[in-house]
Amino acid sequence: MSKYEPVIGFEVHAELATNSKIFCGCSTTPGAAANTHTCPVCLGLPGALPVLNREAQEYALKVALACHCTISSPAIFERKNYYYPDLPKNYQISQKRAPFGLDGYFDIELPDGSTKRISIVDIHLEEDAGKLVHPDDKKTGAYSLVDFNRASVPLLEIVSGPDIHSIEEAEAYMSAMRQLLQFLGVSDARMELGQIRFEANVSVRPVGSDELRKRVEMKNLNSFRTVVNATEYEIARQTEAYENGEQIVQETRLWDDVRGITVSMRSKEDSHDYRYFPDPDLVPMVFTEEYLASVYAALPELPTARRNRFIEQYGLPEYDARLLTSEKTIADFVDAVIALGISPKVVSNWTMGELMRSLNENSLPPENNPITPQMMAELLRLLENGKINNGQARQVFTEMFNTGNNPTAIVKARGLEQISDTGELGAIIDAIIAANPEPCARYTAGEDKPLAFLVGQIMRQSKGKANAALVNELLNKKLRP
Repeated sequence: MSKYEPVIGFEVHAELATNSKIFCGCSTTPGAAANTHTCPVCLGLPGALPVLNREAQEYALKVALACHCTISSPAIFERKNYYYPDLPKNYQISQKRAPFGLDGYFDIELPDGSTKRISIVDIHLEEDAGKLVHPDDKKTGAYSLVDFNRASVPLLEIVSGPDIHSIEEAEAYMSAMRQLLQFLGVSDARMELGQIRFEANVSVRPVGSDELRKRVEMKNLNSFRTVVNATEYEIARQTEAYENGEQIVQETRLWDDVRGITVSMRSKEDSHDYRYFPDPDLVPMVFTEEYLASVYAALPELPTARRNRFIEQYGLPEYDARLLTSEKTIADFVDAVIALGISPKVVSNWTMGELMRSLNENSLPPENNPITPQMMAELLRLLENGKINNGQARQVFTEMFNTGNNPTAIVKARGLEQISDTGELGAIIDAIIAANPEPCARYTAGEDKPLAFLVGQIMRQSKGKANAALVNELLNKKLRP
């Protein structure tokens, strides 16, 4: 066991799901041609004045209230001064002294079922920078281009206290924070699209100490796996340095995924290095108690409450409820199918089984699910009413997922409707009994094993369409009257 423990804090940057940028009307839709979602405001041209996006403000307040923060009133925007090629104004509009939220907390659930409270230092709103593109042109040599489409996209930054002391706690915090933002509806929080970014501040200290030593901020972390790998490496690097009598420098380091190491990027600035001062073009924001109460009242059902409702109202096992509420889109889907009259446990089984498997196999995020709640409910109703059996239902689901076709239409087009007519089934059963006297005699004598063989023969004869439950019932009536 190491005599050192990690001290980890996170800065979470989440792109807010607004249709326009934070201080202008330019679109935030990704994927457009470079520099087409720009205007004089987000390009920082002289004389252009910013106007705050009200939706971005309300989204920030929702998160601050959900994290039990004290709301600054007035809250102010400030200019954070630094130079980088993708920052068109040479300063970033951000918040420091009076952000939207201060001194909050966020509870996370750990793998052993215990709960830990993580302090939230502040929650503030700022504008994103542009994006540097580095083409490698063999004719003209290496150079960089700047795409300002992302400049001034609203970013919410959530700064935690140094309260995380293990990799397991770090993973739980990241998952829970991403889940919170999704359930609040303020961000899609898809890490693979850069909609949420986690920057870890890591230091180590002797076990049992309250000391906060020099920390290292890590950037270039584009997945949960990368955050974990970089944090594990940094903990080991700093521990080894202290054990060798070396000192840690406060700096920003990048994760090199190829070599599996962190590398120094620059010395870590303190807040005074940015020369913050109030932005003269943006007025202070004063919030009345009535307004904040209305924002709080409009908060949706949050992850823990949704999970508990799935257990208490729907009677689902905790495992099911936890898995089904891990993604808001999936939880909404389950609620919608159950509301159409389908048994909660049946919906749970098919969602965790066929739906999640199909999404994973096709590398589709839940929001791109091609199955609507109405389609799923119709399929499960066909199964419940004995029109199709489980095997046929899985075939229909696969075709439904791949084509988007209606399940009833698929059943009809492929001739999959289950045979539940006792007369038709009786004729098939009589033929199988006549052709297999020996296993029939054994089953009549009390041996159970031949039943599976006989049912298999009947299913084969009916091309898999026979109602298996009804087949068992009719066989027993004939062979064990």
